[in-house]
Amino acid sequence: MSYLIGEFSRLSGISIDTLRYYEKEKLIAVNRNSSGRRIFTDADLQWISFIKRLKETGMPIQQIRRYAFLRGQGDSTLRERLTLLKNHRAFVLEQKRIWEEHLSHLDQKMEFYEKKIAASEK
Repeated sequence: MSYLIGEFSRLSGISIDTLRYYEKEKLIAVNRNSSGRRIFTDADLQWISFIKRLKETGMPIQQIRRYAFLRGQGDSTLRERLTLLKNHRAFVLEQKRIWEEHLSHLDQKMEFYEKKIAASEK
């Protein structure tokens, strides 16, 4: 299936301006029809979904750009792409550890307050 930019924006949840920015930054390679209009496909939708996931997990645009470049080079870059993802996974796990530590501190503080409140109500 193919989509013009407005419909693709709606389907992907990415604004038209952001799609144009992604194209300018070479995160996506967009085909154009005979009149020069951008044409997106279901494969582009899957790729955008992956880009969104990488961004949501904190991968910098420069690394996403590198991954997109490697992806465009084909299967000869599979090992390098895997390394990029492994390194990012380590980063995500460290962020998760930090957030779990923060959550633990919040839980401890809430428990402290709950005990103080319960003691004062006796």
